[in-house]
Amino acid sequence: MSDRLDGRVAIVTGAASGIGRAIALRMAAEGAVVIAADRNVERLEGLKGEDTMPGQVVHVAGDLTTTDGIDAVVMAAGAHGGADILVNNAGVMDWFLPAGDVDDATWETVMAVNVTAPMRLMRAVLPGMLAQGRGAIVNVASVAGITGAAAGLAYTASKHALVGMTRNTAYFYGPQGVRTNVVCPGGVETHIAEGGAVPRLPWTYERLQANFGRAQRTAQPDEIASLVLWLAGDEAVNVNGAVIASDGGWSAA
Repeated sequence: MSDRLDGRVAIVTGAASGIGRAIALRMAAEGAVVIAADRNVERLEGLKGEDTMPGQVVHVAGDLTTTDGIDAVVMAAGAHGGADILVNNAGVMDWFLPAGDVDDATWETVMAVNVTAPMRLMRAVLPGMLAQGRGAIVNVASVAGITGAAAGLAYTASKHALVGMTRNTAYFYGPQGVRTNVVCPGGVETHIAEGGAVPRLPWTYERLQANFGRAQRTAQPDEIASLVLWLAGDEAVNVNGAVIASDGGWSAA
């Protein structure tokens, strides 16, 4: 542990499990006040920083697809001086449904969680970051954000959108001290499988199997958290608008 995030306030969404949990704990261990947001109240309550950690973890339970959910997170950060770091990590899958089979409900849910909520949070924290002339936004996309053969239509489109949002935000606000980058994990041991990661159609699973075979290993959440932590810290001061795959070589195959 060190104090590289001492005095910083970090919002981490999807913080109750998987990558988000690992990020929240790592940032608290580095001295940050972490606003840990998730809709899973039970798992969120189980997220606690260790007494020896220099930072702290503040729980905010809610639905980030609602205005109230966004406001609660922003208010919690404001109570500690405002967000210095935003990690948009929350996401849902799409049952691997291709264009001919995706239903409106799946499309709208995936876009609301994976695209609209991150946009609203970025919009909400940018004024404070710009006022202080410093800020770091790290979006967590997926290998599906840089390829077309890792998920269904909705998830693929949503993660490509998040990559585009990252680049656009980096371009507009980088000169004013706000860095925005995106991480694209491959296979990671997380709970996202509970939210639409089981193929509904056998033929889509068979079609994707060849691509899944390119993944050389399944990562642990803490491995992705290490990259996010670095991007959020001062060591990455010259990194802005980067799209970084952490997929064990999956996207390179």
